[in-house]
Amino acid sequence: MITDTIKKFVSRLFSPAIRGPQRIARDKHGIDRRNVSRHAIKVCEVLRQHGYQGYIVGGAVRDLIVGLEPKDFDVATDATPEQIRPLFRRARIIGRRFQLVHVVFGQEIIETSTFRAPATQEQETDEHGRILRDNVFGNQEQDAIRRDFTMNALYYDPHTEEVIDYHQGVADLKKRQVRMIGDPATRYREDPVRMLRAVRFAAKLNGTIDPATRQPIETMASLIDNVPASRLFDEMLKLLTCGHAMDCLRQLREDGLHHGLLPLLDVVLEQPGGERFVELALERTDSRVRAGKSISPSFLFAALLWQQVELRWKQLRAEGEHNVPALAKAADSVLDEQTEKLAIQRRFSSDMREIWFMQPRFERRMGKTIYRMIEQPRFRASCDFLQLRAAAGEFDSVLAQWWMDLANGDDATRADMIEALAHLPRDPAEASVPRKRRRRPRRPAVPRDAE
Repeated sequence: MITDTIKKFVSRLFSPAIRGPQRIARDKHGIDRRNVSRHAIKVCEVLRQHGYQGYIVGGAVRDLIVGLEPKDFDVATDATPEQIRPLFRRARIIGRRFQLVHVVFGQEIIETSTFRAPATQEQETDEHGRILRDNVFGNQEQDAIRRDFTMNALYYDPHTEEVIDYHQGVADLKKRQVRMIGDPATRYREDPVRMLRAVRFAAKLNGTIDPATRQPIETMASLIDNVPASRLFDEMLKLLTCGHAMDCLRQLREDGLHHGLLPLLDVVLEQPGGERFVELALERTDSRVRAGKSISPSFLFAALLWQQVELRWKQLRAEGEHNVPALAKAADSVLDEQTEKLAIQRRFSSDMREIWFMQPRFERRMGKTIYRMIEQPRFRASCDFLQLRAAAGEFDSVLAQWWMDLANGDDATRADMIEALAHLPRDPAEASVPRKRRRRPRRPAVPRDAE
């Protein structure tokens, strides 16, 4: 008992938080100030001018050190939200669990948060230990302890160009290692999403998860069920669009974290050809992210859930349901099941439906129908989706390429392509669907008296 007490005392005595932070100079951390958002620097400067501290924190510092381009920049300060807001022309306080300030500069938003203290017994939690409200403010040292991983507890001072490091986060970054601050099991109970973040960071950095950090994940994976659906959707979207989605999916399955995140994805991956389709979708998404191209969350989720939609569509048609109503019912049932866990936003689910509903229309090429299809807002995305289906062997590749050429062509090229169809022999598959005959208007009956 005495030995354990001594060990704990020595551990606290020599912990990074007690010894004080490392102040790492520019020639050691390698961040070029020119790559830092000028608006984030401006926020830090304004705070400093008014007597407050201001540091760029979190993912931006992590990415700059390893040579990646940050998606956004966050600032941490000792000023409270009420003190921050009056300092900027366009700023608003947001958040319930984490109250912070959004400082707006045109299209860029600098998320500015107050230093927070670590979790205490007085903080509001659910029965599983997940923190529900966290607006207990503290100092920078406490804020560093509160952050999840060592690589995210880094503070860049744009005035001195130093990185302030309390937990050897720079050293972990050099080793490409994801390591939790504090007891991993406790931190996962506080916020189960940290398990997903560990997987994402390891994949993004092409690194590993520290053994002690990874060990509790498999036994605590079920805590993900307690996370609000909207937050889980946001985290899942980050994971699938980080540029290493396929690596993340494999790691999620290995650690038992995939169950329930995308409920129908488990079914898809067990179907013949299902895993191949998902791999194609994620590989194409990864390549676009790495090339700096834009990606569509609607397209990505449409691809992930398509196999299940198609399976139910076939089942409904086999039961005698007509083609288009069957597809609508299949899409609705799949989305209803999925949104019980992930709160897929209405704008995304609407776009997904449009992409799915366009697919049967590609099977026939008729002049007026084609022109109406081109006018649809999701026509290009639907053609991309058709290319994915062709690559998976679900659709004729020659016909899929014709539609893609049409999507890429200008008005004159499109007109020539559609005109050329009239001179081609009719495709039996396209002719298999009978054209509706126009019903001739009935002549009004003539009263007998009129005769």
